[in-house]
Amino acid sequence: MKYFSFFTIVFFTFFLGYTSFAQQKKLNVVFILADDLGYGDLGVYGQKWIQTPNIDHLAKEGMLFTDFYAGAPVCSPSRSVLLTGLHTGHTTIRGNATIRGGKAGKKGAQTVYRANLNQQDITIGNVMQQAGYQTALIGKWHLDGYDTLATPLHRGFDKFSGWLISYPETYASTYWPEKRYTNGKIVAIPQNQQDKKGYYETNLCTDEALAFLKQQKEGTEPFFLMINYNNPHSPLDAPSTKKYDHYNWSPDLKTYASMVDILDESVGKIKKQLIETGQDKNTLLIFCSDNGPRSENTDRLTAVANFFDSNGALTGYKRDLNEGGIRVPFIVWAPGYVKAGTVNKTPAYFADILPTLAAIGQSTADYKTDGQSILPELNGTGKVADRFLYWEFFEKGFEQALRYGNWKAIKRDNNIALYDLTRDLTEQQDEAAKHPELVSQFQHYLDTCRTPSPYWPTELEKKNLPR
Repeated sequence: MKYFSFFTIVFFTFFLGYTSFAQQKKLNVVFILADDLGYGDLGVYGQKWIQTPNIDHLAKEGMLFTDFYAGAPVCSPSRSVLLTGLHTGHTTIRGNATIRGGKAGKKGAQTVYRANLNQQDITIGNVMQQAGYQTALIGKWHLDGYDTLATPLHRGFDKFSGWLISYPETYASTYWPEKRYTNGKIVAIPQNQQDKKGYYETNLCTDEALAFLKQQKEGTEPFFLMINYNNPHSPLDAPSTKKYDHYNWSPDLKTYASMVDILDESVGKIKKQLIETGQDKNTLLIFCSDNGPRSENTDRLTAVANFFDSNGALTGYKRDLNEGGIRVPFIVWAPGYVKAGTVNKTPAYFADILPTLAAIGQSTADYKTDGQSILPELNGTGKVADRFLYWEFFEKGFEQALRYGNWKAIKRDNNIALYDLTRDLTEQQDEAAKHPELVSQFQHYLDTCRTPSPYWPTELEKKNLPR
């Protein structure tokens, strides 16, 4: 009888514990994406001048990745990799402007050709919807080309408020937009009419994000909120530079620092609300950037990036396949789920985000990916094995890059340069001649890892295109 009682207690304790675990709520996910924020622009990554206390605290209370990469060195393809989980050798959008085809849209006198995610593309939004999440995106999309039916609302997001290429009147080439595309309608922003500067776009995004979070009630469906800020992408514009006016800096330097500062404040407001509402107990927050810092040789942004060491100790900027163009800040914060103060050196990139969120949401959606779930890294249950990470880029001719373990390869003009990033983070010492067997392995992968795109053909593929 005593044995039966003991067995009964153990059985029901186990049963109740298992039931409780099985019925645990799925983690909410808040994904915050900065635009052109460099690896070295944050204090926790080595920034000396610009103050980023809120983002720094995310890292101290969560997990900081040292070797995390964007999907590409420019905006649209990087976001395409992020949304679809396919690297630039497979994802639909492989550049900001297409080389061939597409519909034309005009911005001033310049004609730009862009592609868009098509209906066959499975996005993070689709995957999370299938898992029972309410999905929302706020801010920059940049994946719609000139197709009015390629908005986030058509690609897996229940709610969207921001700007679109396909609706030029909402295009945020200014931080003080007069109109916004909100859930299928063009909405005027009264404070910014007639060139007034009343409502800064970053503050608008933050307010909308806070409103969305406030609407989420305990016991309802989990949510996936993606906030795509413009900061600190050009043009250089900030509501105030007061915090940095005491420095003997140029106006450009003060403005850029202030743009990063307001981004940091926005992250702080979102984190604060999660804590005050208790949502932090069941929410995973991710912060990162879409590519390296912007710098053009003929542009004053070069001086800004160089002054702040926006690429840190890395070589290269936006539009470079060197580390400075694609290695980005990546911080994960989830109290009680992600161990505080963790520094993770595992190489990972945007293609990993979709399978990771699919695992978090326990999604059974049918999708293809070039990435791998890094959930074991986040919850401390395992490690991601070394595998090839791949990028390609077309604006300077066809270029490719690979990372495997500590090795990084860049192929330009049919020549492969090989770098050992553990000893040569600045990619100055080409070791290809010393390691022909590694070069051969990298070359084999480069030859087989991609499919041709009609919009971004290589020079060889151009010759075979129908005329």
